[in-house]
Amino acid sequence: MNKRLIWLIASKDIKAITSSVQVWLGLILLPVIFSVILPLAFILAIKYLPLTSPEFTDLVDNILKGLQETKAGEFISSLPSMKHQIIFVVINYMFGSIFLLIPTLNAMMIALHSFVGEKERRSMETLLFSPITVKDLFLGKVLSAFIPAIGITLISFVLFGMITISLTYNMFGFLIFPNTNWLILILCVVPMITIMTILVNVFVSARAKGFQEAQQMGGLLILPIMGLFVGQATGFLVMNPVVLSLIGFILLIINLVLLKLMTKYNDRNRLFEQQI
Repeated sequence: MNKRLIWLIASKDIKAITSSVQVWLGLILLPVIFSVILPLAFILAIKYLPLTSPEFTDLVDNILKGLQETKAGEFISSLPSMKHQIIFVVINYMFGSIFLLIPTLNAMMIALHSFVGEKERRSMETLLFSPITVKDLFLGKVLSAFIPAIGITLISFVLFGMITISLTYNMFGFLIFPNTNWLILILCVVPMITIMTILVNVFVSARAKGFQEAQQMGGLLILPIMGLFVGQATGFLVMNPVVLSLIGFILLIINLVLLKLMTKYNDRNRLFEQQI
């Protein structure tokens, strides 16, 4: 493993990302929506508008059913009003799965550009015949997507926290964010799902003929996240530290398997044939 060449590949791709206004707009738009606009609109609406929709109360009931006889369930039930319960439940149990779309979609966008972009610029052949192993080339591509995706996610987390705390502290009298769920999500699940997204999409983009084809194949990763959201909304699956830790462990196993598969791409001629 040549760390110097890996960092050269990663820095080259990161510079290409930062120099493209179109790519940056795509990377920033999603975090602004999910970490700024969505929590801002939701909290203000619940605080100052009358509750006329039964969906919110049903949502709280579904979450409480999954938290029966737990300290979290007892704490939510003890909150002074339905508005308090709705805000607490949605912030700490629902927004987590939505927040996972930020690292997933951003990592997918960057990773898909890694190989497909090289193909469209007709620079892939140059990389393949350069003095670097295919494994180091893959690792460089993974690193170039991981750094900006994680950086943007952490900034989004801070913005989400600032908005949530500023709008809810006076209402609750204490900090409702971040709780244990969010800390495990950020420190464990987000890095694992980001790496998995990048690995899958680097493989996809290495085989795909164009960006549209790669995007369609890589976009399937969004389905499990939407499944988590639906599972929480229906009460079928309630996010708690144990569940989140289990998800992080499963993602770790998947990443190790994908990294193992990456070692099979040491045949430069085989990879070159896929570019034709």
